[in-house]
Amino acid sequence: MFLGLKNCFMFRSILFILVFFQSLLAFSNPVDSRPPTDANVFGHVVDAASGEHLPFVNLVVKGTRIGTITDASGHYFLTNLPEGPLVIQASSMGYAVAEVAVEAVAKTTQEIDIPLSATSITLSGVTLTASPTASGFRYQPDAVFMGEEIQRRSEPSFGEMLNGQPGVAMRSMGSAPARPVIRGMDGDRILVLENGERMGDISETSADHSISLDPLAASRVEVIRGPASLLYGSSALGGVINLMTTDIPDQWDPGWSGVASLQAASMNRMGAGFARVAAGGEEHAFSARMAWRQAGDITTPEGRIAGTSMRAYDGSLGWGVDKGPWLGGLSFSLSDQAFGIPEGAENPEEEVEIRANRMALQGRFGRSWQDRSFDQAQLRFNLSRFEQDEVELFKPADAPEEEAIGLSYEQYALSSTLTLQHKPAGVLDRGAVGFSWNAQQLDIKGDEAYTPGEQRLSVAAFSFEEVPLSNTLRLQFGLRLDLQHSRALSNQRFPDADLSRTSFNYSGSLGLNVRPFPGFELGAQLARSHRNPMVEELFADGAHLGAGVYEQGNVALSDEIGHGGDVFVTWERGAWQLELTGFVNDFANYIIFQPTGEVDAASGYDIYNYAEGKARLYGNEFQANWQASRALSWQTSIDWVRGRRVFDKSPNENLPFIPPLRWRNELEYDFGRAWMGAQLMLVRQQDQVAPGEAVTDGYALVGLQAGYRVNGRGRQTLILRVENLFDTAYRDHLSRIEDRNFVMPGRNFNLSWRWFF
Repeated sequence: MFLGLKNCFMFRSILFILVFFQSLLAFSNPVDSRPPTDANVFGHVVDAASGEHLPFVNLVVKGTRIGTITDASGHYFLTNLPEGPLVIQASSMGYAVAEVAVEAVAKTTQEIDIPLSATSITLSGVTLTASPTASGFRYQPDAVFMGEEIQRRSEPSFGEMLNGQPGVAMRSMGSAPARPVIRGMDGDRILVLENGERMGDISETSADHSISLDPLAASRVEVIRGPASLLYGSSALGGVINLMTTDIPDQWDPGWSGVASLQAASMNRMGAGFARVAAGGEEHAFSARMAWRQAGDITTPEGRIAGTSMRAYDGSLGWGVDKGPWLGGLSFSLSDQAFGIPEGAENPEEEVEIRANRMALQGRFGRSWQDRSFDQAQLRFNLSRFEQDEVELFKPADAPEEEAIGLSYEQYALSSTLTLQHKPAGVLDRGAVGFSWNAQQLDIKGDEAYTPGEQRLSVAAFSFEEVPLSNTLRLQFGLRLDLQHSRALSNQRFPDADLSRTSFNYSGSLGLNVRPFPGFELGAQLARSHRNPMVEELFADGAHLGAGVYEQGNVALSDEIGHGGDVFVTWERGAWQLELTGFVNDFANYIIFQPTGEVDAASGYDIYNYAEGKARLYGNEFQANWQASRALSWQTSIDWVRGRRVFDKSPNENLPFIPPLRWRNELEYDFGRAWMGAQLMLVRQQDQVAPGEAVTDGYALVGLQAGYRVNGRGRQTLILRVENLFDTAYRDHLSRIEDRNFVMPGRNFNLSWRWFF
């Protein structure tokens, strides 16, 4: 049962918000809140080359929230449009986005067919994370955020940005180090990509490490829930998050364009800004971006948390080329960030600051052919250098501040993928084969080093195929082979580290998608996935300053092997959109970071070690959207996950750091130029805890949101959010701040402005 709302004022306030929106509904037209114009547009969306009608294409009138989806025959109908010049935008998997200018005239119905041109598998704005064929068929749950939706969710970290989405939570240790958690899995089991390739930072290794890309720089965020090792190899057991930027221009109009944004927040006195400009010609385009973010310490209902301030700067220069059958480009980016890690309420004079910087050279080049079996080819790469220092700060009240660098990381990494897409052949539809390389060298130095360094080389080959069994039924299958060699690198703390290991593994998937009638879709997938242990899990032996624990590795750990199943159902009818998902994942050799119950005498930290065993994670996700009228909508979602260690001869145990049951609700009323909404998040008590793990109480959070759109010289959007409206003191079960006896942030006013020009 959810936490009862004991605070009478909170209950009355929530009730007032709900009644207010019900009143808006009662006084609005249940069909259309806009003045009737009887200006209509209908037609078909077709393949530009073949003339084939395209089903399930998304259409939207730019600058508005008016839109529709083509039916199974590719037909669309837009009614009651505002008079004057409009632009209809059409988008679909595997096709370039198309825009058609329309002059909407009152009491007039126009017929307009919209052609879409097939595009390269990765150089356009299609979803790439789930399938290299970009066919538009789904075999596991996914989500895509872009445009205004990203601005609405703008936060200092991607963990905070995605937290609350079905199946997605976050682990945090302050404002900057907050990583996404998908279905109870985090760290190295969740793969974070930048433009389809590994980022080359060390954010996955510990809760105190941050993703080295500011959310302001993301133009699109793709989230895959469930195993994706087939396409990405190790570290994709729980899911994949692909952070897309426009650093390499891939589509452009001649001339100049750009975007600028500003953001401010009260909870930590944060200020942030972002700007990007692009200039395009007939064959070439250039882009430049920069972002900055500055924030003070986090404030909570119980006071300020010292040592949680942050700053971040990043920028990039990019070039794109579109020359006949060749498409591609390069970008060079730099990032620099510093953020604090609280030492604990009992040590107010001690702080840990992490200082990190990354430089990266990214590229992607593709070519198309008309008369060959393989008609599309693309090469992507990301070459990066990453440095990080963990600095211990001493701030005595009666003496000057002192600092000492106890731990330093330096990593060089190369991630590259070659994908070849073939034409239909026999029973096979469009499919793809690919090869990938991943090489990295991590040097670790300092008196506080708790692991040796590591060299790692991985090579892989994969194939992904789709078979149309009928007009409504499609089969997908794939296989990936991975070979990895790694060896430990000695350092001051580990002078005799000379261990190495070589592993060969495979991943496979079998998926089914059926669309028996318009509005209904069923997807299912069975998958085998794997993960190679990290250097920390194998070789750690020392106090980890940032995490505040003493870590003990285990050289006997085996590769994690997962066997899982995913099924989802989506249904659209009238004003309703529903999706229900179920999943189960069984793991052999699941690696667990667990307390030993002992304390290291020298550091005073609790001792944690890495152990392996059988485990099972399972759960459900449900989300629904009700478009009550043109103006009023309601979104709701419920998710829960259960993680268990499986023993052959003893009672099972709960896995640690499993998120509790959550119920999220959002009401929104859109006036056209302006909109407003309210959110309610109910989180159940987490009492399904691992041995030695504390129970976390349930809580309720209320938020408000309002926005205003201006279409003049460019398009501007202003959004105001109020988070944790009632300044509720609560503890997040996944937060490492909670482990250090702090509550989560209190009431926060967040204001953002974005201008597209």
